[in-house]
Amino acid sequence: MSGNTTKVEQPREAAVGKKAVAGASGLTTGQRIQDSVVKYGFIAVTVILFIYFASTEPAFATQVSIFQMLKGAAVTAILGLAVMFTMVVGGLDLSIGSTAGLSVQLAAMTMVFYNLTGSTAVAVVIVGGLVVGLLNAFLIVVCKIPDLLATLGVMFVIQGAKLIPVNGQSISSGMTLRNGNTAPGKFTADFLKIDRGFIGKVPVPVIIMLVLVVLAWFVLSRTTWGRVMYAIGANPEAARLAGVRVGFYHGLAYVISGLLASIGGLILVSRIGQGDVNAGASSLLEAVAVALVGTSVLGMGKPNAWGTLLGALLVSIVLTGLTMKGFQYYHQDTAKGLVLLVALLFSFTISRRKVRYTPAT
Repeated sequence: MSGNTTKVEQPREAAVGKKAVAGASGLTTGQRIQDSVVKYGFIAVTVILFIYFASTEPAFATQVSIFQMLKGAAVTAILGLAVMFTMVVGGLDLSIGSTAGLSVQLAAMTMVFYNLTGSTAVAVVIVGGLVVGLLNAFLIVVCKIPDLLATLGVMFVIQGAKLIPVNGQSISSGMTLRNGNTAPGKFTADFLKIDRGFIGKVPVPVIIMLVLVVLAWFVLSRTTWGRVMYAIGANPEAARLAGVRVGFYHGLAYVISGLLASIGGLILVSRIGQGDVNAGASSLLEAVAVALVGTSVLGMGKPNAWGTLLGALLVSIVLTGLTMKGFQYYHQDTAKGLVLLVALLFSFTISRRKVRYTPAT
């Protein structure tokens, strides 16, 4: 009996193995080309654009220009990471631009209005970002308000509230206060080094950006917390039935988003050197765009840190190249829109490809 069983089962297992191999490798040449384009297309586009601008504009590929492009990408990349964490759990934080703008105002008020140190301003900004993240988490997890509606409401609240203490005016050193006195403080030299300082020859914002990208990659790819977040984004009900504290991790993503948005705001305010009331206004769309670009890199089809970084670098390369070629500022939005459309094209192609070519098991 056992001999017969062995003779029957071995051919069946062999047949299954052959079917799996066929499912994995039995693609047509066109399908293989499509897979390669989807997987490496965005990286290829980035490299081609860099080579084009470098070959047509000699100043584009210099060390100074490259570091400036990386520095220019820092705020967008960090805010993109903020959006990415909420996308991982199936949500979207629309308040990150306003949170960055709030960080600009808080830092300026701390140093200019109250004449406190730069380190105190950093602490105030970080706390402010965490408070916004906790507010979003409370509205979404506890009050059960949909992510988009909750963060949209918080966005409008922040946009209005940050203008009240300053009567809608930008904050700068030596400005006249509401009581008629002159503001006693100024932006400190150590605070301005957040954007204008260097470690060796590398600008500080580039270091901060790379550290945060590595940390985000490690958390999402190498820890249980990250795998749980991805599981929640894929199927929250299945995650709940598996015993996962869905509400906790969902809220945690928004707290991380608020923290990252405040760090982006710190770099932004140290870059402009004043409490500009319009700071962060356009950051949301750019952050969402680079986070979406990240989903299409290497055919991952999901939000990821390295893809988000590549998206920010691609936008920075395009804007720098167009500026060197003499294009006006109003062409930049068109360029960003095209980058986003290409990212969406790749992302939806990935989704269709996964449906059609599900690996055999």
